[in-house]
Amino acid sequence: MDAADWDRKYSSRDLIYGAPPNQTLVEVATSLPRGRALDLASGEGRNALWLATRGWEVSAVDFSAVGLQKGHAIASRSPKSVRERLTWVHADVTTIAAEPTYDLVLMLYLHLPHEQRAKAIRNALDALKPDGILMILGHHSDNISHGVGGPQNPELLYTAEELAFDVGDRAAVHLCEKRLRTTDSGTAIDALLLAGKSGLGSGNERG
Repeated sequence: MDAADWDRKYSSRDLIYGAPPNQTLVEVATSLPRGRALDLASGEGRNALWLATRGWEVSAVDFSAVGLQKGHAIASRSPKSVRERLTWVHADVTTIAAEPTYDLVLMLYLHLPHEQRAKAIRNALDALKPDGILMILGHHSDNISHGVGGPQNPELLYTAEELAFDVGDRAAVHLCEKRLRTTDSGTAIDALLLAGKSGLGSGNERG
């Protein structure tokens, strides 16, 4: 899907992915000190808004102007202190060049062909501070045959090990695993990767 397709999708009055933040993000971020976060492919901004309400300064990036406008409108109901911690950026995650000033970079349910995904991962790693954390979470390759929901094109899916391969020696892998997620339609299968530059030189840790 291109930006126009996502604009049409986000034009619905309803929230496409709901209002609550992703629960795996909640699990990961709750244990981290507040800092600066970069939410790549932020969509309607549910995760960016959740981080901002907890004191994070967040740049929410998406190539859908409609999605960003929707997120901004939802955030406008929040206190001024929360709104001031949010920046909405209309950009393509495969070409964005962010300064290495972020403590947390998110790529949640961003499904692209491999070459584009690799570019987005490189850009995400370039945005990290030396001790920053990259979190990638999405539909696992096994989800088509054994799970529910998500893209049905196998070229857009991945395993956690494939994400680790894309990261390569540019960061240390702290967590690399398959996860099961309960939904109203059944059990979905996700791939989760956490990586950072601070562990370089000590060998990758893969769970």
